[in-house]
Amino acid sequence: MKKKQLLTALFLAILIALPTYAKAADTGADASVDILSNYVWRGIKLSDDKGVVEPSLAITNGPFSASYWTNYDLKTDEANETDLTISYARESGDFSYEAGYIYYAIDGASNDTQELYLSVTYATLLSPTVALYYDFDAGDGAFLVASASHSMPLPVGNSIDLEFGASISVNIDNDVMSIDTNGDGNTDAFTGFYNGEVSASLSIPLKNGISISPTIAYTTALSNDAEDAIEGLGVSSTDKKSSILYAGVGTSFSF
Repeated sequence: MKKKQLLTALFLAILIALPTYAKAADTGADASVDILSNYVWRGIKLSDDKGVVEPSLAITNGPFSASYWTNYDLKTDEANETDLTISYARESGDFSYEAGYIYYAIDGASNDTQELYLSVTYATLLSPTVALYYDFDAGDGAFLVASASHSMPLPVGNSIDLEFGASISVNIDNDVMSIDTNGDGNTDAFTGFYNGEVSASLSIPLKNGISISPTIAYTTALSNDAEDAIEGLGVSSTDKKSSILYAGVGTSFSF
């Protein structure tokens, strides 16, 4: 717990200090609050059907950014996960790249964990993106995600956009995404397809840099190993499913 508190304090100090030492023209800040029926991460249901609130704050200066994200579980009335991310993004021709570091501080888990990641997006139809996450800590493995998305304006006022998204993932011997089937503390890490997800959302701009985004998504396991892992890692006391439908609404602020 002390490690998490120290990291959180350090990260908040970075978020506060970054705009002070950066040129105003190069610096931006975004905040958001998502209210969702469940917290679902990589196909795993990590909440218990009472809903979650997920606030976040990000500061960007040129190609660099730092963000702070928390999941607050409405059933347990506590924040059970905090993610701290630092990233660097660039563009070259039709390609955009992002590399970064994520620290996952998770209450109730035996260990926090850390990842490095690299994503590449090609500026063409459906904006195909490939992202590789390498867990060099508790997971000691990788996780690969291929995704696509498409946005289209609706014939209504206020520049409302409808966005569709889809992704598939592959687990690469990542212990965090696996399960201890024998109860001996050793996970059965595997390499294979993990989860697929489809989503639809609206982007509705309001005033003063504020927008709201209703969202609905469906995720399902893509292999027998993934089904066992996703069901075993789920925290729900009433059901542990490998196919999950969830929805919610987000509010974002740019300043």
